Amino acid sequence: MNDLLDQLVLAPVILPLLGAGLCLAFGRFAAPQRIISIITLLAVVASAAVLLVRADRHGPQSFNVGGWPAELGISLVADRLSSLLLLISTLVTLCVLLYSIGQGIVEYGRDSPLSVFYPTFLVLSAGVSNAFLSADLFNLFVGFEILLASSYVLITLGGTEARVRSGTIYIIVSLASSALFLIAIASVYAATGTVNFAQLALRLPELPDATATMLQLMLLLTFAVKAAVFPLSAWLPDSYPTAPAPVTAVFAGLLTKVGVYAILRTQTLMFPTHELRTMLLWASILTMVVGILGAVAQSDIKRVLSFTLVSHIGFMLFGIALGTELGVAGAIFYIVHHITVQTTLFLVAGLVEYRSGTTNLDRLGGLARLAPVLAVMFFVPAMNLAGIPPFSGFLGKLALLEAGVDEADWLALVAVAASVITSLLTLYAVAKIWNRAFWQPAGDPEDDTPVPFDPQVQGGSLHGRSGVSTATQRETTWKTDTEGERLPSRMAVPTIALGLVTVALTVFAAPLFSVAERAADELHERTPYIEAVLGDG
Repeated sequence: MNDLLDQLVLAPVILPLLGAGLCLAFGRFAAPQRIISIITLLAVVASAAVLLVRADRHGPQSFNVGGWPAELGISLVADRLSSLLLLISTLVTLCVLLYSIGQGIVEYGRDSPLSVFYPTFLVLSAGVSNAFLSADLFNLFVGFEILLASSYVLITLGGTEARVRSGTIYIIVSLASSALFLIAIASVYAATGTVNFAQLALRLPELPDATATMLQLMLLLTFAVKAAVFPLSAWLPDSYPTAPAPVTAVFAGLLTKVGVYAILRTQTLMFPTHELRTMLLWASILTMVVGILGAVAQSDIKRVLSFTLVSHIGFMLFGIALGTELGVAGAIFYIVHHITVQTTLFLVAGLVEYRSGTTNLDRLGGLARLAPVLAVMFFVPAMNLAGIPPFSGFLGKLALLEAGVDEADWLALVAVAASVITSLLTLYAVAKIWNRAFWQPAGDPEDDTPVPFDPQVQGGSLHGRSGVSTATQRETTWKTDTEGERLPSRMAVPTIALGLVTVALTVFAAPLFSVAERAADELHERTPYIEAVLGDG
């Protein structure tokens, strides 16, 4: 029984890949694709929950693939951090999958298969799981490449001009960061003779300081691109809004967080002395401030949310930069919070686009009266994102602010001030969306004043059907609002379910933060992880 449970670490990676293969085998049949995808992700959620319980009770769970020693082969490790992120990311992935199934049925009928979408979506899930569980740099690289390869397909799904253009930018940036990652891996191996995390934790302190710092910089630069840390974040706001709504949602919730996880794992395990603390603090400050200033300047819901996504990466980096147990625990808690809240908001943006034909704030209005359920679906996660008490966003920020004040040096206090300003401007940004899209009356359909059309933000459909003219969008928006078209339950229910998860994070904030604290303590101790990989000797 114990041997079987030890092998459970493989399940989050293997099951989605098997499910993807089965989906390809049933490529012409829609119903089997949907059933296989749902069952697969349900099984991954269950396995992630078991891994979290075992990791919390018994310490990190390790499995050497193929029976090879960790020094030579591939090891997968589920400790508190990776198990917690694996569980929450798989729950989010499942909700997004159900939303995409609903969108496909509503738009194209029950029997219309999306032969590429479901297997690619499952491969993306496998890549995320592999990245969270990897115990060496090269397997982490493989996890990144799996999720990036599938994201290339998803971000250009439908083949519209805007999606191909933004997808090209995304691919170029991703390939450049992957090339840099390979160079970093080669440099680490040349300097230490290994790429295993546990061995690196023992060997890197033996290197000259200049060499270790250079390796740390190379890895940080690679992961900063993937996490969209300023100034390496310009690609994100132009890439995400053009993708279909469920694709944008899962990208926003997961892909950047894998980069943040890689920074957190490598900094705490391999570089615990924190030589680059000052640089990381400045990066967190600039990411928060520049990102939220970009959000304030936007007039499209998806672009506002994309810039807030960049901005709030700065909060996570702030906790990592502080390096204290409270700071790291606050960062872990905030990652979990942000995965769920940001994904929910992008799904709500997809519902707004479905109902009104656009997410441009210049063309929206009156949705609070015409679609009150949709208004509530936006309001709750929006207030959570802004950090309004008593939501989990407030609790996570409070922990980070307390950790920053405890440091009592001027740069940490500057980061504290930047966090407060960013929170206030986030509230302003979501309040602007609420006021213009939901609260104020809709515009006059007879008004012929031209409204600028931005092809960067058209999209939402799985097959890219929404590229229509300005006049048509204005007419569609008015007609939909006046007739009071109901939201499709197949899309609304998964969004509400994910919204309830964000509320649950608030209700159960105490036990969740307790897990985050134990995870932070485990990261600082390092010994349990090293022993799980290499053995007690």
